[in-house]
Amino acid sequence: MFLSDCRREFYEVIVSQRVLLLVASDVDALCACKILQALFQCDHVQYTLVPVSGWQELETAFLEHKDQFKYFVLINCGANVDLLEILQPEEDTFFFVCDSHRPINVVNVYNETQIKLLVKQDDDLDVPAYDDIFRDEEDEEEDSENESDGSEPSEKRRRFEEDVIERTMKRRQKREWEARRQEILFDYEQYEYHGTSSAMVMFDLAWIMSKDLNDMLWWAIVGLTDQWIQDKITQMKYVTDIGILQRHVSRHNHRNEDEENSLSIDCMRIAFEYDLRLALYQHWSLYESLCNTSYTSASLKLWSVQGQKRLQEFLADMGLPLKQVKQKFNSMDISLKENLREMIEESANKFGMKDLRVQTFSIHFGYKNKFLASDIVYATASLMENIEKEGPETDNFIKALDSLSRGNLDKLHQGLDLAKKQLRAIQQTVASCICTNLVISQGPFLYCSLMEGTPDVKLFSKPVSLCLLSKYLLKSFVCSTKNKRCKLLPLVMAAPMDVEQGTVIMMGIPPETESSDKKNFFGRAFEKAAESTNSRTLHNHFDMSIIELKTEDRSKFLDALISLLS
Repeated sequence: MFLSDCRREFYEVIVSQRVLLLVASDVDALCACKILQALFQCDHVQYTLVPVSGWQELETAFLEHKDQFKYFVLINCGANVDLLEILQPEEDTFFFVCDSHRPINVVNVYNETQIKLLVKQDDDLDVPAYDDIFRDEEDEEEDSENESDGSEPSEKRRRFEEDVIERTMKRRQKREWEARRQEILFDYEQYEYHGTSSAMVMFDLAWIMSKDLNDMLWWAIVGLTDQWIQDKITQMKYVTDIGILQRHVSRHNHRNEDEENSLSIDCMRIAFEYDLRLALYQHWSLYESLCNTSYTSASLKLWSVQGQKRLQEFLADMGLPLKQVKQKFNSMDISLKENLREMIEESANKFGMKDLRVQTFSIHFGYKNKFLASDIVYATASLMENIEKEGPETDNFIKALDSLSRGNLDKLHQGLDLAKKQLRAIQQTVASCICTNLVISQGPFLYCSLMEGTPDVKLFSKPVSLCLLSKYLLKSFVCSTKNKRCKLLPLVMAAPMDVEQGTVIMMGIPPETESSDKKNFFGRAFEKAAESTNSRTLHNHFDMSIIELKTEDRSKFLDALISLLS
């Protein structure tokens, strides 16, 4: 059931209990977790934190801890499946679910006792009405006793005929209701999409309780930015939520503008900015950032010789010498940096890049440390999916979580270095896929498969990296192809998962169109294709549009997917 008062129905209930936190492996979930941890610290709440990267880990964690805990908080996992069916909990176990995955499972919505959903009230959920989905089990067996009440045989026959007609009518009504129910559920569950960031929901809770701090506000900003970078929400939703957060930023940071009350340089300050849509440019060179940002790389077609030429023309149009552009941003001439945004924007418009400016927030502490929200997202995601060191997945999770605290700048800088490697790997893979024509049209969708032995292929067995690669590749392909029909198609991307077990990871993303509502139909399509071909698949990810599949079943699975979507 939806909670109407999170403070009373959620926080005041768990504040005196021992709580198990089950947190998904994405940046928004980490930010929501940080906010909740800060609140728990204020009120000395005892909790245990367990990172979970998929349904199997969630089930295992629940089975291991169900005897010690009665209160479970799930962050960015659990809303889009029937939790009670999966976990089979005792009746005195309660789940508080804060999850941005949509649609929310109807059983979770209408369970009044054990499932409590923390959802922003303004979200457009379109949940079907209770009576359309559930009906009380009627006793099918009607009273069929023929009482010997001395009535005439003709009277008995007439009553029996009426009874038969009534039963037939009831059966027909039930069949019609069942068909209608299936139709309603199909319409409701057909598309997967995302609602308000979980970090924002948690920040709202802190604000309602007057316990919101600048740090919490920054984590909410990073959670929202993560959704935008991963293309999980529409531009309209992003701008709306930015507006909500901007009001909080003004409230928390208003002293900056007043000379007399200005904050010490060591204090943390958050500022709203119109900044450039260039990845990590303040911690890199401008040249590297232009080459490795998907938007500029796709618009200029940097994988081709012609594209490289256009980049040189773009830099010349701005009047920026190559020597300046190729050195670290911090080392560039101050005179150039002062008007850099305006210069880049002006030239970008001439080269067809009209959306290079984006609304975002920056954070300052001390003289040297200034970060954009997108910098933190890239750094945290890279730490979480770091493949350079062998070790348990939880190590990466804890490192990524720690990097969000401003006391751990060394970890954040380590994340920024990893993020640069990740973005370079993505752009090189995109360039090689386009230059070698690896993206092929399968009819209803585009398909691209990375071969074993491709450089950096191990990185793309991780969901966030594969998601970024898929989005960048589709954007670049749309810019490079002359086929108008292909520009409107979604993409299915496959990469080797585990060579020893012979599995691939496969993900589907919606088409790259202006009016795209970010709704993804591949989750249900993958399930049906696997079912109809008996393919050995594992639907382990919290995003339904990512599956693991046996390599030898791939061709029959794809054939089924093509016929299903045609």
